[in-house]
Amino acid sequence: MITGKNYIGSQLIANGNKTYKTFNPQLNIENPWIFTEATSDEINLAVDLASMAYDTYKNYSGNQKADFLNAIADEILALGDELLEVYCTESGLSRGRAEGERGRTIMQLRSFADMVAEGSWVEAAIDTALPDRQPIPKTDLRKMLIPLGPVVVFGSSNFPFAYSTAGGDTASALAAGCPVIVKSHPMHVGTGEMVASAVIKAAKQTNMPEGIFSNLNDSGITVGSSLVKHPQVKGVGFTGSIKGGRALFDLASQRPEPIPVFAEMGSINPVVLLPQALEEQSTVWAAQFASSITVGSGQFCTNPGLLLGLKSDSLNEFISQLSEEIVKTVPSCMLHPSIRNNFMTGKKELQQQDEVITLTEIKTEDAPNFAEQTLLSVEGKTFLENTSLHQEVFGPLSIIVQCENETELIAILDKLEGQLTGTVIALDSELGKYTEVVASLQNRVGRLIFNGVPTGVEVCPSMLHGGPYPASSDPRFTAVGIHAVKRWVRPFSYQNWPNVLLPTALQNENPLGISRLVNNKQTHLPIALCLEKPSFV
Repeated sequence: MITGKNYIGSQLIANGNKTYKTFNPQLNIENPWIFTEATSDEINLAVDLASMAYDTYKNYSGNQKADFLNAIADEILALGDELLEVYCTESGLSRGRAEGERGRTIMQLRSFADMVAEGSWVEAAIDTALPDRQPIPKTDLRKMLIPLGPVVVFGSSNFPFAYSTAGGDTASALAAGCPVIVKSHPMHVGTGEMVASAVIKAAKQTNMPEGIFSNLNDSGITVGSSLVKHPQVKGVGFTGSIKGGRALFDLASQRPEPIPVFAEMGSINPVVLLPQALEEQSTVWAAQFASSITVGSGQFCTNPGLLLGLKSDSLNEFISQLSEEIVKTVPSCMLHPSIRNNFMTGKKELQQQDEVITLTEIKTEDAPNFAEQTLLSVEGKTFLENTSLHQEVFGPLSIIVQCENETELIAILDKLEGQLTGTVIALDSELGKYTEVVASLQNRVGRLIFNGVPTGVEVCPSMLHGGPYPASSDPRFTAVGIHAVKRWVRPFSYQNWPNVLLPTALQNENPLGISRLVNNKQTHLPIALCLEKPSFV
């Protein structure tokens, strides 16, 4: 049942007088539920509870945290079809998409549960004392990762499950030992409340401290800004626009105690199309990229918004075939009228630029919130000189840039802003001829793809979902996979500390049986056995 209230810890509270509703983009009408925005008192209470919960939760064992994460997954599944129906009603996305994204969210939670239960993720490092070392004795030093403190997570418009209430940011922060306060996204706040209810139920079942999780409503920026500026908040997770992410980053940097903001923001995901590959398989690649450009109405952070090719007959053929495939693709509903309006405005601004040619544009007058998928073309020289063409338009749009030669292609890649992904379409035999192109592309992206499409982000330890600014606010970290936990921790050392008072991960006996770096060798052995065996493994 959707109440429209805020979860302040386990309490449902709505003392404010500002309310709003969500929107059904398929039916083009407001949804019936009324949501109440959190007040400043409710914000402060949520943060106070999270701060108190942190003092306890940071010391919970890996198994206790794993039980909590697995219980969240179980309770989300227990919400059944009702949750999927609300998801579709608020987002305009399909039932299949809802089921797939829920499955991904469940998998994320369980993967973090497995990680903390095993325990080696804390990166324990131990250098034992050498009291007889000359000329200066060496003291005992032990280091591990510890949680930052309460974390604020902003729900994402385009992923109501996987990047929102119990998505990757929340799951990784809870795994790290950080309580979480979610600022629910106003476009799917009903979905957010239902998922929040699952988190709260799981917290009660597994005896988590009160305040381990809160979920706050807001139709604007007031609640989010207040949370980021709150002195007890120690980190922020955000997925969305460059404007929104940068605003939060600036707020966090201006605090008396600056805190990290891990923002995944804009990306046009450049694709380099090499001539021999197009000559042999232009039909195949045209079909694949038409699907990648239009899937989910182009509302993916990895949508291929920029295609770069060298002028040739094979590129001309590819452009013709891609245009045909784009036209054949059935348009779909976008997430919200405001998102579609932003898409249409951004597209129009590109089309009005000098020397930009519109190759295809689907008209959808009878479907008010459906996307008008579009393919544009421009000369390499024009694209290189006009950086306004480099900006993301969120939706099913891509620009094909026709480059005169490899030199111009490299110059364009070098001038691009940071991106999440870069793709190279090539034959194995021609890839070696374009090493400078590949190197330039690698400098601008977080993930390099060979002969594939960028849409689709596998949730696994090897995935890097991030990249140079503005793709993300810190290119050293990923927002996907178990290594996302590293955003919410800091390294901490104990010097000459009594063994019995050390965290279990650092104690001599290695009671957790985890892998540790002991005197520069990775091992599962207790310290005593390590010192007996200089060549231990």
